[in-house]
Amino acid sequence: MKYLVTIFLTGVFLVIAGLMYIYSEVRFDAYKIIDYHPELSTQIYDRNGELIANIFDKEHRLYTKYDEIPARIIEALVAIEDTSFFEHKGVNFEAIFRALIKDIKAMKMVEGASTLTQQLVKNALLTREKKIVRKLKEVVLAFKIETELSKEEILERYFNEVYFGHGYYGIKTASLGYFHKNLDALNLKEIAILVGLPKAPSSYDPTRNIDLSLSRANRVLYRMHSLGWISSKEYRNAITEQPIVYDETLTKNRAPYVVDEVIKQASREYEDFKTGGYEIHLGIDLRLQQIARESLLVGYNKIFERHKDSNATILNGALISLDSKTGEILAMVGGIDYKKSHFNRAVQSKRQPGSAFKPFLYQKALDVGYSTMSEIPDISRVYTDKKNDKDWKPKNYEENFEGLLTLKEALIHSRNLATINLVNALGMDSVYKELKKDGFKDIPYDLSMALGTFGISPLELSGFYAMFPNYGYKVEPILIKRVINRYGDETIYESEKKRITQSEQAFLIVDILRTTVERGTGRSAKVAGIEVAGKTGTTNSNVDAWFCGFTPEIEVLTWYGNDDNSPMKRYETGGRVAGPAFANFVKEYIKINPQTKRTFTPPDGVSMKKIDGKREYFTKTSPLPKVNKYKENESGGMIF
Repeated sequence: MKYLVTIFLTGVFLVIAGLMYIYSEVRFDAYKIIDYHPELSTQIYDRNGELIANIFDKEHRLYTKYDEIPARIIEALVAIEDTSFFEHKGVNFEAIFRALIKDIKAMKMVEGASTLTQQLVKNALLTREKKIVRKLKEVVLAFKIETELSKEEILERYFNEVYFGHGYYGIKTASLGYFHKNLDALNLKEIAILVGLPKAPSSYDPTRNIDLSLSRANRVLYRMHSLGWISSKEYRNAITEQPIVYDETLTKNRAPYVVDEVIKQASREYEDFKTGGYEIHLGIDLRLQQIARESLLVGYNKIFERHKDSNATILNGALISLDSKTGEILAMVGGIDYKKSHFNRAVQSKRQPGSAFKPFLYQKALDVGYSTMSEIPDISRVYTDKKNDKDWKPKNYEENFEGLLTLKEALIHSRNLATINLVNALGMDSVYKELKKDGFKDIPYDLSMALGTFGISPLELSGFYAMFPNYGYKVEPILIKRVINRYGDETIYESEKKRITQSEQAFLIVDILRTTVERGTGRSAKVAGIEVAGKTGTTNSNVDAWFCGFTPEIEVLTWYGNDDNSPMKRYETGGRVAGPAFANFVKEYIKINPQTKRTFTPPDGVSMKKIDGKREYFTKTSPLPKVNKYKENESGGMIF
C-alpha cells in the first residue's frame, strides 16, 4: 500500500511538474491573444465610398467588435461547437472524458473535446496536429486566457481570428465575401453556413463544395432546434433555403493601375500598410475610371481601323483626369490592358509633350507684356549649334510659312517657327529660368525647348496644366485624400498649390485654348453643350500624340505612343488620336455630372473688345495694340 501511495504521489508530482514546465514555456504566448492585434486588411475606397480593393499580406481579415456581432450568430456557434461555453473555465472535462473513452476504444485520437477557447488557442497559437504535448499546451493556454479575458472578449477574438475558407479570416470578411452582406443582414441559413465552416474550412467552402456546406449548415440548424434556440417554423424555412454565394477574388481590385500607385505612395508613409487595417479614401470616381478605360480605347481602336498593320504589342496610351481646383485625381488609366502590362504610363512613363508644352511659353510672353494680338514672325531660320558644330533648321508641321502672325493665331494653329522665334525674342535664358522656377524639370537649355523636347509624365504635366482652368495656380495632383487607421485616427491630405501667374493673365491662355478647340488643331475635342479648352501635342515622326484639355471644372490629359518610342503611323497626331478620347470622356462625364459648370467665367481684371466681329480679351499687363487696321466695335469694351 505504501508503494502504491508513493507511485500515486510521484505521478501527481510529475503531472504537476510537467504542467508547470509547459506553462513556463507557453505562458507568454497567451498574450498574443490577450493583447490581440491581428493583421488586418487595408481597404481602398473611391470618392463615393465604393470599395476599390482589399490589400493584405498573408491573411485577408476585416475586424468586427463583439457588439457588432448579432446574438443569433453567437447562439449558432455555441450550439454547434461548445454548448457549455458560458459555464466552463476554458476546458470541458466531461467532454474530454467522453472523447478519451472513444480514443481508447479506437486506439488512436479520433475525437477531440475542444472548447471554443481551446479552438481559439489552436488557431492562433498552435498547430492542428493530434499529439498529447500539443493538447496539454492547449489546455494550459486556455486556462490562462480564461483568467485574463471575459467570455465576450474571447468570442470577439474567436470570430476575428478563425479561418472561414476561401482566404477569408474572420466572420465579417467571410460574410462580405460569400454573401455580400454585413453581419446584421445575414439570414439564418447564411449564419449556419458561416459558423459551420471553421471545423473544416476547405471542405465546407460553399464556393467549392456547396452540397457539403449546406449539409453542415443543416446540422447547425438541427442542433439549434434541438436545443430550443430556434422555432420549428424557423428551422423548416431555413432547412430548405439555398443562399446566393459569391465566388470572387480576395482583392476585388476594380482599378489596378490606381491600386498599384496607392500601394507605392502609402507604403512610403505607413510601414504596416498591408497589415494595419487602414481605410484609404481616394479622389478617384469608379464611374469615371470606367469611362477613362473606355475613352482610351476610342483612340486606340481608331488607329487600328486606319492602320491594320499597327503593332498591338507596343502601341499604348494613358489617361488622367483631375479636379482642377483641388488637384484630386478623378481617374487614372496607365495603359490599354493591365493584364498585358502593369507598367503605369500615366505615372512612370516620361514622354515628350511636343506642342502641348507651348501654352506655358506663350503664358510667359503674355506675362511680360505681349498681348493676344501681338505679332510674331512665322519664318524659317537656321540656328547654329557652335558647341557641336551643327545647324538646326526647324519647320512647321504643314511645312509652310505665314510671315507675321498674332500670338493668338500662332498658338491656335500650333506654329513651330513662330513659337521658336517668340522664345528667341523673349530670351532663351530668361524663359528657361522662369520655367525651372515654376517646377519644370529636364528642360533642354536651347531653343528646342519651344518644341517640348524633354520627358514628362502625364501625371506631372496634369499638375502644370491645372494652372489654366485654375486661373494661375499650379496644383500637385493627389491620389489619396484621407487615411483612417484601425483606431479611428484620421489624416487629411490636400494638394499643394503654387501661383504661377495672375488670374487675368491665365484667362488669356484659357481663351486662346478655347478657340484652339473651336477652330484650331483641337477641333476633334469639341463636346456639345460645354466649353472646352485644350492643346494638341505631336512630336517628331508621330512618336507621341497628346491632347491636354479642360472644362471649367475638370482637366483630362490623354496620350498615345509606342512603348519603345518608335514612330506611330503617319498622321497619327494629337488632334486625330488623343482629341477624340478626350471628347468621349467629357461627353460621358457631363452625363453623370449634369450640374457641372459649362462656361469659363473671366476673372476680375479681364476686359473685352470686339475686333472685326471677334471677341478679344486683354488686361492691363497685356493691352491690345493701338493700330488702325483693327476696327473696334464701339459697343464693345465690356469690363468683367
